[in-house]
Amino acid sequence: MTALAGSLLSRFVRLALVLAAVAVLAFALLKLSPIDPVDAYLGADIARVGPEQRALIAEKWGLDAPPYVQFGTWAGTVLGGDLGFSMTYNAPVAEVLASRFAASLPLMGLAWLLSGVLGFGLGVLAGAFPGSWLDRVIRFYAFVLAATPTFWLAIVLLIVFSVGLRWTPVCCAGPIGVLPQDVTPWQRLHHLMLPLVALTVLGVAQIALHTRAKMVEIMQSDYAIYARAQGASELEVALRHGARNAALPAITVLFASLGELFGGSVLAEQVFAYPGLGNATVEAGLRGDVPLLLALALFLTLFVVTGNMIADLLYSRLDPRMAGVVVK
Repeated sequence: MTALAGSLLSRFVRLALVLAAVAVLAFALLKLSPIDPVDAYLGADIARVGPEQRALIAEKWGLDAPPYVQFGTWAGTVLGGDLGFSMTYNAPVAEVLASRFAASLPLMGLAWLLSGVLGFGLGVLAGAFPGSWLDRVIRFYAFVLAATPTFWLAIVLLIVFSVGLRWTPVCCAGPIGVLPQDVTPWQRLHHLMLPLVALTVLGVAQIALHTRAKMVEIMQSDYAIYARAQGASELEVALRHGARNAALPAITVLFASLGELFGGSVLAEQVFAYPGLGNATVEAGLRGDVPLLLALALFLTLFVVTGNMIADLLYSRLDPRMAGVVVK
């Protein structure tokens, strides 16, 4: 077995163990939750439903069995390729995940990409000229927004641009009353703009601060001093020597922020009523939708772990010295 094959096998085994641990922990937390799935499903009709009907509903969903039996049944169906049925959306969990992920992918993908590019660029500029007015402005921006809650910024943007100026829609992923297949690309972009700004602006801060710290260290290194002695300007040293070496920690932070990006999207999608994975997570939590919540937990885990694996592969491209480390 080659080193690469052994590395891939080791990664897949660790991924399977992490997914199993997340599933057990998420199921235990759901069972400790005070929300009763049957009561949440009935909602306002709970007073009209008798004990016999409640028992039938619980039996249909398998909620009358002991917890370990419920988990075993769910795990068996998942291993067989069936994620279960969502009581919240009255549809298979796989269909709910597919439709909601299709809505969240443009939002989270663009926010992740833009925050990475802007954060890295601002960090390089701030670190190239430490102590300058440009550095102070970028640090002030990063420190303020790093402490800003996502939902608060989303509400402010909504009040200013949607309610006050009326430049952007108030909610949703398309005009109200229009079928999803009839929504034009421009209308989708118009509704996507405000939640995208909220997630991007907040994501820039952390990457910019980490990149700046690395750039300050690089600009004081021996090879930077040697480049200056050869007549290179500060900007040339920053672009030719600093940016490449600062890319590794920036990539680490960028891929490590995937989980935080999903957490931010949960809050942003609630404020803007955007029908993505974050909104589905809140709805499933309020209704005690066990199959959907467990599928979301596994999906998020797989999403973050895959991102970290991609980051490891990119390390060897940016720095060949890391090639022997990454495959281990």
